[in-house]
Amino acid sequence: MNATAGESPRLLRALRREPADCTPVWFMRQAGRYLPEYRKLRERHGILDLCWTAELAAEVTLQPLRRFPGLDAAIIFSDILMIAQPMGMQIEFVRSEGPAIRNPVASEADVAELRPVEPQRDLKPVLDAIRLVKRELKVPLIGFCGAPFTLASYLVEGGPSEDYLKTKALMRQPAWPRLMARLTEAVLSHLRAQVAAGADAVQVFDSWVGAVSPEEYRERVMPWSKMIFDALDVPAIHFGTRTAPLLELVRDAGGDAIGVDWRIALDEAWARLGDVAVQGNLDPQALLRTPADLQNRVDDILDRAGGRPGHIFNLGHGILPETPPESVEAVIERVHERTRR
Repeated sequence: MNATAGESPRLLRALRREPADCTPVWFMRQAGRYLPEYRKLRERHGILDLCWTAELAAEVTLQPLRRFPGLDAAIIFSDILMIAQPMGMQIEFVRSEGPAIRNPVASEADVAELRPVEPQRDLKPVLDAIRLVKRELKVPLIGFCGAPFTLASYLVEGGPSEDYLKTKALMRQPAWPRLMARLTEAVLSHLRAQVAAGADAVQVFDSWVGAVSPEEYRERVMPWSKMIFDALDVPAIHFGTRTAPLLELVRDAGGDAIGVDWRIALDEAWARLGDVAVQGNLDPQALLRTPADLQNRVDDILDRAGGRPGHIFNLGHGILPETPPESVEAVIERVHERTRR
């Protein structure tokens, strides 16, 4: 572990807002499409094959740790929509477009047809991959799941959306609380199963929640997210994008750390959030810039964090496919070098 004898790893110390020997760093989507070794696997296996085969998911999870030994955490390779398949959703991954759901949810009858999820039966490859990864890891492993709102938006829209018109229309219908209740139950059972399998912490991805207003969030999103965080007994990160108008509400929904994107300065976000850990918030496009520009952007975030315990360095969203691996390594080295105590 990245700690001296008797100490917790940096990531777990940061989640408790305790001092560590330096700021922990990991990256959303650190395992995947920007790595040459991942692309070689993708030549032989589809994305769903990688997710649903424990040995392949474990291999992809470990690839960035082998290339970048300085990473302070691994995150299990999976997809937030895996949980939707055993519920009865027909999912395909369309090249250059992303996930497509062929039988989207549009009514109370559709919600009623959603099947309950039993992780040990329905998501066993994810749990087996966690067990395989834990045999090799020397840093904490993060499990994850999509938040109820983001999952609901995929199920209702049938895939990514620009305007979330169908989702917002359903939010005003009696079907909405029933859908959110079904998803909340599935998410919580999946997260608990990941922890039982060996995950040291979890991250809940509410990636698209920035599409709602504060009022919509408070009334139709927050109660379900809060239910999940209140029930977890493991360190948890709560992540979303475009959440600057919602920050205090997201904090109140729960999480030991709140992930923020690059659309708000880290120090401004932390001042509003108060006594929680903060994760972020480098723009993923900065990894495509010159080494000098990238270093300046990393330094600016570290300066805004001010060395306070509780900062986890990460991106404001996932690594882009065009990212040079050398840029990832440079960020890891710079964060540790600048913050080493």
